[in-house]
Amino acid sequence: MQTTFSLRTSGQGLYEFTGSVAGWLAENDAADGLLTLFVRHTSCSLLIQENADPDVQQDLNAFFKRLVPPADDPSMSYLTHTLEGPDDMPAHIKAAMMPVSLSIPVSNGRTVLGTWQGIYLFEHRTRPHQRQVVAHLQSDR
Repeated sequence: MQTTFSLRTSGQGLYEFTGSVAGWLAENDAADGLLTLFVRHTSCSLLIQENADPDVQQDLNAFFKRLVPPADDPSMSYLTHTLEGPDDMPAHIKAAMMPVSLSIPVSNGRTVLGTWQGIYLFEHRTRPHQRQVVAHLQSDR
């Protein structure tokens, strides 16, 4: 069973789509299996992260902005891929450091996430984008 989630971003940050995944599993009468999520872009990532306190997402975004600043920052003067703007190559670096796919167990048609865990797309570009995440459920059925 497979689908594609389309996520609209409005700039850098984490965008939770746990509910969309849960809804898709429920409406398709999913059973036990392994869910694979894969983002079809090279300048964003996928994460499983805390969804209880929004400060976590804010701090993660701030940390990665500090770790990999924009290409026009003097510390990034060694970069050569700069034609697509100062956020592009840093976005590729962040995506290379973080997962672009996730594997999540599914039991009785529900993801087996921890109490405070959510599924996020981590947008690394500064301008809005339409992102696609492919979901594939390998079911025991």
